[in-house]
Formats: sequence, structure tokens, C-alpha cells
Amino acid sequence: MPDLIRHPASSLQPGKKGGLRIKSEVTQFESFAMTDTITSNAIASVSLKDAERDRDAFAQELGRSFERYGFAIVRDHGIPQELIDRAEAKAKQFFALPEEVKRKYAIPGGGGARGYTPFGIETAKGLKAHDLKEFWHVGRELPEDHPFREVMADNVWPEEVPGFRDTFLELYDTFDRTGLQVLSAIARYLGVDEDYFRDTVRDGNSVLRMLHYPPQTEPTGEHIRAGAHEDINTITLLLGAEEAGLELKTRDGRWIPVASRHGELVINIGDMLQRLTNGLLRSTTHRVVNPAPDRASHARYSMPYFLHFRSDFLIEALPGTVSPGEQPKWPPITADDYLQERLREIKLK
Repeated sequence: MPDLIRHPASSLQPGKKGGLRIKSEVTQFESFAMTDTITSNAIASVSLKDAERDRDAFAQELGRSFERYGFAIVRDHGIPQELIDRAEAKAKQFFALPEEVKRKYAIPGGGGARGYTPFGIETAKGLKAHDLKEFWHVGRELPEDHPFREVMADNVWPEEVPGFRDTFLELYDTFDRTGLQVLSAIARYLGVDEDYFRDTVRDGNSVLRMLHYPPQTEPTGEHIRAGAHEDINTITLLLGAEEAGLELKTRDGRWIPVASRHGELVINIGDMLQRLTNGLLRSTTHRVVNPAPDRASHARYSMPYFLHFRSDFLIEALPGTVSPGEQPKWPPITADDYLQERLREIKLK
């Protein structure tokens, strides 16, 4: 465990009660908050190739965006477009199956951890209206004698879609590697060893979700495609969000769209990493709103990868993120205990 969360000296200044705060973040955000100029264009859009040329500059740009907005957009991420296209085609093929066929793969009591979760089940924390979506989950494949098999279920695979298993296991592994690259940059931004996160997520309970938001041909009432929520996990890497609808909530309470181009990754901080950094990196509230009338007949598909810590990893505030004389914002908790707590809150358990 590192002794101190470090930032470049030029970016640090004494904070209240003797703590440290990041000067560029606080002053820039405060100036934004007093105006009406925060837009999705302010969210960092970075190339993963830049990390190879100048790791410090890449980490600073990415980290500042995560601290201010909780979101960033990454291009040139190395996930092959052929694999993305193949995965999207397999997902569409599955969701087009008859309802009774899809429901064969819903696992009672499984908390939606693997297989199919039908339309109308998941509900954002604190809301009564369920989300307008259905999804499929793929988890990590573990050997028979692995100790985490007690908390990580086996995958199930739809026999009606040839190549589904191979495609999504390949995509899962690719997401896993890309996520580790992003975490390495986050570690550099925090001032800890670049490999700090490697062991924290080794054999982690990460989940690849295939999402389908059906066309809206009838009034939806108070329901939207995904109610306002924060992600449970460490970081989320999202592909296929080109269809409009994703929005984040700014610190001053306004909703702004998160727009990405074809093939780009939208990445956001989850609650687990927010807890680990004692709130330094933001797990930002976000949602997926219903389409404009001229797009209501169009379905929306996306593929988020929820990268999780190891199930037995103890999430507690990193040294240096808590000001002297103050207590951490959240008590320590293992990753699996926190996951189970949150799954109950969103009605998946």
C-alpha cells in the first residue's frame, strides 16, 4: 500500500484543514460552475497511443477528466473493430430470439450475474420505475479449483447463436487488458506505482454486459431506458454508445450528453474506485434517456464492461486521500460484500 497519493508539485496547494487539493481541478471547476459552459466537449477525449508517447501527460489529462466529471472518452484503444462488429451482430441475434427462448437463460436467484436478465427487472437505486432494457452478462472463466468460484458463477451460453461463446470470451479478455492500461494511467495520476492496480483486479469479478434498449412504440410513462444511477464497480468501459441518450449529471445538478464517435470507448469511474480514493475520483450519476420522437422506432445497443476488484480486496481509503484529523468518507468493505449490498439495492437480488 502506498504511503502517499502524489501529484505534480505545481498542481498541489494547501487545502482546508491542512489537507491537499488539486489546484487546477478546483479552480477550473469552480469557474465552470459559475457559468453555463460545461458541455460534453469538456470531457477529455484521449488516444491510448498517447500513453506510449508521454505517459505523464496522458495520465494527467485522463485523471483530470475523471476527477472533474468522472468520465473520459478513449480512442485508439486497440480493441479490433472486427471483434466489436462481430460481438454486436451476435448480441442482436440473441435479442431477436423469441421471449420464451431468451428466458431459458435467466437464472433464478442469480442476481443477474450471468446469462439473461429480462426486460423490466433492473431498477436504479431509490427509484420505483424499472429500466426499459434487457441484457446478457458474461463473467470470468475460472478453473475448477479457484477459490473465487464460491462467489463467481459459471457462465451460460445460448445454443441458438453459433459463435456466441468464443466471440464474447475474446471480447471479455480484450476489455480486461484495455482496462488494466487505463488503471495504470490512473495509478500514475494518483502518484502510486503504475502496477498498483494489477493485483487488486487479478481474477476480479468483472462483467461484460450486452444491452438492448428496445424501440419505443407506446407511451413509457415515468420509465426511461436507464434511470439515474452510479456504477458499482471500479471503472466501466463502454462500447457502442453512438446512439444518443447517455447523459451525466454535473456537480451543479445539470444533465449534459456524453457523445462518442463510432468505435470510441466511454470510460467512467465506479463507486468502488471512488471509495478507494476517498472521493477524489468521482463516481458520477448518469442515465440513458428516452430517444427523441424521430428515433423512437430505433433500438439502442451497447456493451459495457464493468471492471471489478478481486472479490476479497478490501476497499479502504488510500493513504494520502484523507486530510489529517479527518476520517475516511466510507468504512472499509470487501469488494464482494459491497457488490452484494448494491445488487440488493437495484433489485437484482
